[in-house]
Amino acid sequence: MVDVLPLVEARLRTALGEPDARAAVTFLGTDRIEVLRFHEDDIVRYATLGMSAQPMSDPTAVLADPVEGPRAELVLSVRAGLADTDKALRPLAVLAASPQVEGVIVAPGASLDVGEPLWPGAPFSSVLVAEPGGLVEDLALDEPLDPVRFLPLLPMTANEAAWKRVHGAQALQERWLTHGTDLRDPSRKSVPLD
Repeated sequence: MVDVLPLVEARLRTALGEPDARAAVTFLGTDRIEVLRFHEDDIVRYATLGMSAQPMSDPTAVLADPVEGPRAELVLSVRAGLADTDKALRPLAVLAASPQVEGVIVAPGASLDVGEPLWPGAPFSSVLVAEPGGLVEDLALDEPLDPVRFLPLLPMTANEAAWKRVHGAQALQERWLTHGTDLRDPSRKSVPLD
C-alpha cells in the first residue's frame, strides 16, 4: 500500500510554496490530520494533510474499501491580517476528519458545517466545497487508486448556507459572482439574497 501523504505534501509545496506553519490534530478513532499554512502576498492559505490517506467510502457500504474511492484534501484561502484566521486550524481538521468520523464523502457542491465560527468573530460556521483543479492540480496515483483532489472551501454565512440548501450551490456561486463578492474577505457580509 502506497503512502500517499508525502506525495500530497510535495504537490502542495509545488503549488503553494513552503509552508510557514503546521499543526496536527488527532481525533479519537481517526488518523492524524495536519493543517499547513502558506503565505502568498496578502493571502494566507490553509491546506489539510491526512484526509487523503484513506479513500472516502459510501456511508451505506457494509465495509469500507481500503483501496478504491475518492480521495481529497481541503484548501481555505483568506486575506491575511484581517482576522485571527489561524484559529481555523481545528475546524479545518474537523472537516478533514469527517469522512472517517461520519462516513461522508466530501465532494464539490457539498456544504460542511462545524457548528461554530471558523475563527473568533467569523460570520461563517460552514463552507461550500468548490470545484478542484484551479489552485492545486489533482494528484494522480497508481491504479487502482483514485487521484487526490484538492477541494477549495468557500466560507458561507448562515443565511447563504440556508439559501444554498434551497437554491443549490451553482445558484449561490452565481450570486457571489454577480455581486463581486470577495470570498477571501474573512469578515465579509452575506451576499444580498432577495
